[in-house]
Amino acid sequence: MNTKLHALCDSKGRPINFFVSAGQVSDYIGARALLSSLPKVDWLLGDRGYDADWFREALQDKGIRACIPGRKQRKTTVKYDKRRYKRRSRIEIMFGRLKDWRRVATRYDRCPKAFFSAIALAAIVIYWL
Repeated sequence: MNTKLHALCDSKGRPINFFVSAGQVSDYIGARALLSSLPKVDWLLGDRGYDADWFREALQDKGIRACIPGRKQRKTTVKYDKRRYKRRSRIEIMFGRLKDWRRVATRYDRCPKAFFSAIALAAIVIYWL
């Protein structure tokens, strides 16, 4: 079974919210699921998988500016702040810290609920360390 973990973290790289979806599902599903739980922020940094016009408009309605590069097959290029986008490494570091937990990295749990519980437990410890 394949799963994909969608996550929100703060500017310090601490986990805030997670959503687990099937591995073959588009990133748009995770974006839609996490959209309602976005905190009050100025910027959202995301990777190319979250590049969608409806997502950008939803962020703009919430008063959040998107720093998401456009997909390669996009016909119109999207401008984004490359300097600010480099700060996205904080979420990659958060994922690395999650994978320090062997149970999360090797995905021992086949049940998505048990796997999500292991992620939540690791996130609680990471948030406070």
